[in-house]
Amino acid sequence: MPNIKSAKKRVLVNQTKAQRNKSANSALKTAIKKANAAIEANSADKDALVNAAVKKIDQAQAKGLLHKNNAARKKSALVLRLNNSK
Repeated sequence: MPNIKSAKKRVLVNQTKAQRNKSANSALKTAIKKANAAIEANSADKDALVNAAVKKIDQAQAKGLLHKNNAARKKSALVLRLNNSK
């Protein structure tokens, strides 16, 4: 544990941000998994789930959790799978 006051604060702030990022990453992965499962099962609501996953990807990219090219690649792969399943 650091002795300097500002270093102590940085530790606490970093823990808070890490928890927030972990939560956002978990929600992102869950949305992508649900969309992929719906595509595989040819579910009726697969379009809505893919749109929700794309929105989560955009939000993660806006928060800096994903690089813009990584986000674009994930969105492209999802939409490509959706279009090939029709």
